[in-house]
Amino acid sequence: MKHNLNFPQSLKERIVLSDKNDYRGANAIVDSLINHDVQYVFGIPGAKVDRVFEVLANSDIPKKPKLIVTRHEQNAAFMAAGVGRITGKPGVVLTTSGPGAGNLVSGLVTATAEGDPVLAISGQVQRADLLRLTHQSIRSAALMEPVTKYSVEVQEPENLSEVIANAYQAAESSKQGASFISVPQDVVDSPVHNKPIKPLIPPILGPASPAETTLLAQQIKGAKLPVLLLGMRASSPEVTEAIRNILAVSDLPVVETFQGAGIISHDLEKNFFGRVGLFRNQPGDMLLKHADLVITIGYDPIEYEPRNWNAEGDARIIAIDDAAAQIDHNFQPEKELVGDIAQTLDFLLPYMRGYQVADSSKQYLDGLREKLNARDVPPVAKADQKTAHPLAIVESLQHHVTDDMTVTVDVGSHYIWMARHFRSYEPRHLLFSNGMQTLGVALPWAIAASLERPNTQIVSVAGDGGFLFSSQDLETAVRLGANIVQLIWNDGGHYDMVKFQEELKYGRAAGTDFGPIDFVKYAESFGATGLRVNKPSELDDVLDQAFATKGVVVVDIPVDYSDNKELGEALLPDQL
Repeated sequence: MKHNLNFPQSLKERIVLSDKNDYRGANAIVDSLINHDVQYVFGIPGAKVDRVFEVLANSDIPKKPKLIVTRHEQNAAFMAAGVGRITGKPGVVLTTSGPGAGNLVSGLVTATAEGDPVLAISGQVQRADLLRLTHQSIRSAALMEPVTKYSVEVQEPENLSEVIANAYQAAESSKQGASFISVPQDVVDSPVHNKPIKPLIPPILGPASPAETTLLAQQIKGAKLPVLLLGMRASSPEVTEAIRNILAVSDLPVVETFQGAGIISHDLEKNFFGRVGLFRNQPGDMLLKHADLVITIGYDPIEYEPRNWNAEGDARIIAIDDAAAQIDHNFQPEKELVGDIAQTLDFLLPYMRGYQVADSSKQYLDGLREKLNARDVPPVAKADQKTAHPLAIVESLQHHVTDDMTVTVDVGSHYIWMARHFRSYEPRHLLFSNGMQTLGVALPWAIAASLERPNTQIVSVAGDGGFLFSSQDLETAVRLGANIVQLIWNDGGHYDMVKFQEELKYGRAAGTDFGPIDFVKYAESFGATGLRVNKPSELDDVLDQAFATKGVVVVDIPVDYSDNKELGEALLPDQL
């Protein structure tokens, strides 16, 4: 008998047994995930959904996803989002009802805001108990509706596979984000007779209007200083390649958002003028203000609000994207080229061959590039100094990280320094949360990266505050045998990103202090290696040791944040 690629023989045999109640909702869920080529499922079991965990853990189903048991549902959601951001395909998280579902909220709102595809499935009380106040009964689909693209509760077991297919499609389509499915326990346990939905091919867009693209080429050539602003949806492999092809034959200047980090390769650094994403005081901000034409590519306003880089509302803007723009007073494109971004740029390519910015702009760009490079140099450390300057940490890390390594960055003062000064030359290899600015993302993202890129070193960077938001999953990283170097920028017990901004506003801080932690002992208690930098002169040697050590390594780096107030210079009034 020939096998049907969409419906394997083993699956047919299992459905024949459905009359004996051997093929149930749990099997339909797992087979649907297999049909969508899901590689990993992150989560924590519970009674309302444990049959799905039973199938994932103990069945002999070919190609079933690998079950990754985590130490917190929020971290499981972050891991799924990390898979989504790195691959562009929805990562999957599976939890039980009540608090198991509720703990997903921060992870799902972050994924939806920042364009990371995620499929979340949670158990629910039996359908007969949905209208009762009973154990772990909450309206989880209603809870998730504001923070996802698609949120439903399955009432009919035979509909499970089609709901999963639609949820997956919603998560994957532009703008990518999170989908949520609530599955009552008796739906999970019920017999199912329908075949799972076969694998679907995502719809393929065509390019934007060729006529408008030709007109864009004329507008670029007619401008004195056109600038490309590259955003989150420009970081896919296809769009990155198309952008690089254009820059290889032209000298168009480029500014990246934080989530656009790495689109510009080593050999195109001549086109690169920094990143923008927080506070309006960077060389990239100066360039966007000076430009007479800004072409946004895959840019999303949540990455860096237009009121920051176009505060006066007078910029000429043309948007290239795969979805219509969100219009506001500071973002009113005169043209939108909507379609497949890579195909649109490929059509633009021949018109850009040999393009040079106007001679009148070249001197300005040369001066701006000097500012960009000069600001990366760290100050000389004093002989008796115990703490390292942020630029010294960035510089040392830069020397240790190769292009194939993934660096995940948590939220805090350190992430501003990293986003501004750390160079990355491959897309989706330097990850930031710059939409929600969610604490705790770095370690779970690093775990996801270690699964998707198992033959590379992974680096996670966090502050001493944000690290403890997700540090319980150090155990997960150790259990998986991940090679992760976790750097902790330790300022001695402060939520410093809040602290320095409060000091700018009020002259003092409030509610930003907490107690000290011995991170070396903490790491060792999880089975990881713990290292500490005792003075700046040790920084390179300690990082040498960390990168040469197999497994999970936690490095405690006392940091000097005395220059942090300079990060917030030239703030807009409504940013404080």
